[in-house]
Amino acid sequence: MGTKPGIETAFERLLFRSRWLMAPFYLGLALALFMLLAVFVTDLVYYLPQAFVIGQRMDSNAAILAVLTLVDLSLAGNLLLIVMFSGYENFVSKLDLDGETDRPPWMGTVDFSGLKMKLIASIVAISGIQLLKTFMNIGKPGYPLDEPAMMWGVIIHLTFVVSGVLLALMDWLTAKTDKH
Repeated sequence: MGTKPGIETAFERLLFRSRWLMAPFYLGLALALFMLLAVFVTDLVYYLPQAFVIGQRMDSNAAILAVLTLVDLSLAGNLLLIVMFSGYENFVSKLDLDGETDRPPWMGTVDFSGLKMKLIASIVAISGIQLLKTFMNIGKPGYPLDEPAMMWGVIIHLTFVVSGVLLALMDWLTAKTDKH
C-alpha cells in the first residue's frame, strides 16, 4: 500500500484545522449568555418591587407570569451552555479542565445525538412556557384574544413536541441497528 500524496495530506490537515473556525461562534454564545443575564437581572429588578409594594402588589397570576419569564430565561441560558460546551467538545477540541472539581458530570459525555435531544427538550420547554404565558393572559385588559396567534402557538409547540419524539425514535432505531 502506497503513501498519500503530500497535497492530499496537506488538504486533510487544513480541513482538520478548519474546525477552529467554530471557536468564535462559541465565544459569541458566551457573550449571548451575558446578554441573557442582563435581561434576567433587568426583569428581576422590575418584578421584585411589584411583589412587595403594598397597595400595588401583583396578584398571583402576575407573579406566576413573572416567574415563568425568569424560568424561560434560565432555560435559554441552560440551552446556551449545553450548546457551547457540547458543541465545542464535539466539534473543536476537548476542554482541558484538570483540577476543576465542580465540572458538571455530563460534560465530555454528551455526543451529537445527546446534544440534539437536550436541544429539542429545551426548545419544547421554552415553547411550552411561552404558550402557558399566552393562555394566562387571556381575558386580561390590554391582551385582546388573538385566536389565530393562539392557534399558531399551539401548532408550533406541537410541531416541536412531535419533532422531539421523532428525533428520539430515530436515535432509538439507530442504536438498535447493527453498526456497519
